[in-house]
Amino acid sequence: MISEIFELIEEEKKRQDENIELIASENFVSDNVLKACGSILTNKYSEGYPANHAVGNRGRYYGGCQVVDKIEEKCCELWKKVFNTDYHVNVQPHSGSTANFAAYFSVLNVGDTILSMSLNNGAHLTHGSPVSFSGRLFNMVFYEVDENGFIDMEDVKKKALEYKPKLILAGASAYSRIIHFDKFSEIAKSIGAYFMVDMAHIAGLIAAGEHPTPFGYADIITTTTHKTLRGPRGGMIFCKPELAKKIDSAIFPFSQGGPLQHIIAAKAIAAEECLMPTYKEYIHQVVVNCKAMCEEFKKMGYKIITDGTDNHLFLLDLTHKGITGIECQDMLDEHHITLNKNCIPQETRSPKVASGVRIGTAAMTTKGYKEKDFIEVAHRIDKLIDEFMKEKSV
Repeated sequence: MISEIFELIEEEKKRQDENIELIASENFVSDNVLKACGSILTNKYSEGYPANHAVGNRGRYYGGCQVVDKIEEKCCELWKKVFNTDYHVNVQPHSGSTANFAAYFSVLNVGDTILSMSLNNGAHLTHGSPVSFSGRLFNMVFYEVDENGFIDMEDVKKKALEYKPKLILAGASAYSRIIHFDKFSEIAKSIGAYFMVDMAHIAGLIAAGEHPTPFGYADIITTTTHKTLRGPRGGMIFCKPELAKKIDSAIFPFSQGGPLQHIIAAKAIAAEECLMPTYKEYIHQVVVNCKAMCEEFKKMGYKIITDGTDNHLFLLDLTHKGITGIECQDMLDEHHITLNKNCIPQETRSPKVASGVRIGTAAMTTKGYKEKDFIEVAHRIDKLIDEFMKEKSV
């Protein structure tokens, strides 16, 4: 049985080596991150927090944590350096979703109102989708995008004044433009609401100075550590110092037990890599590549949501092409190009079908792709869509 699993791992390695990876939330980690992920640290239980980190002097609930205490403290220190912040940081969340779960419950109760972006407009499931805990446990109100797909800040202000949410959320998983955290913060302050940012997708851009920072504006900031940060799969929460005890308690003991110390070590390695000069060069290339590929699709007559991109991703609206998002995803998969179906603003199809696809450049930039490579891929995708539609019409 074990041998079968290792065979499947090799099969997946072959797929990752050979495919063109355009899923915006994926990346390829370094050998050092992989080494930490697979280390003997997975053997150690460490419920609680390092003594020097613990708010309220709670410490650990197990003995033998002297070494993992140092690793977790170092991880926290490094991520503060990455984002040049004095915010408190909790590096224990197992994922971005659990980070959001804890962040909400640090300051909210079941039934409280949250104002956020909707899934169809580019948000994440945990931002209020009815199939997520967020949509089931909180009273969700959604702000809209304008006719061009940009966040409608006037609508944010209007909804904030009308519904008086206890928390306003900014952040997205499929939004290709700059998010103006200063404007969100101003609106939140005007009604006495908490302001939270989920920067999971753009965290790497923020760290490298390619996107405005939410630090100094948001009360709470959540992120994953993979995606553009190029670390292991996991999450983190930053917050203003006065919310530190609430955040830590919302992770442990409220929503998690023992942290994954092998992943925390890998998060620390990723932070060290983010502090290297080459990381900023990498992120800049990600953004340059994304613009180049997006512009090439525009030249070929494709409709782009917001008509462009400021970050690492963009959305193709395939409505006029006659192909659905799922058809495009499945067809390209057969040709070793991986991306994902995605809803578009004013979506008319179900999320399982969708009218668009999301394209990201972070992963293949890690593999060394430059602008010309992404332009070639754009033309290959266009050719494959044309061939698919011809076959479909026969």
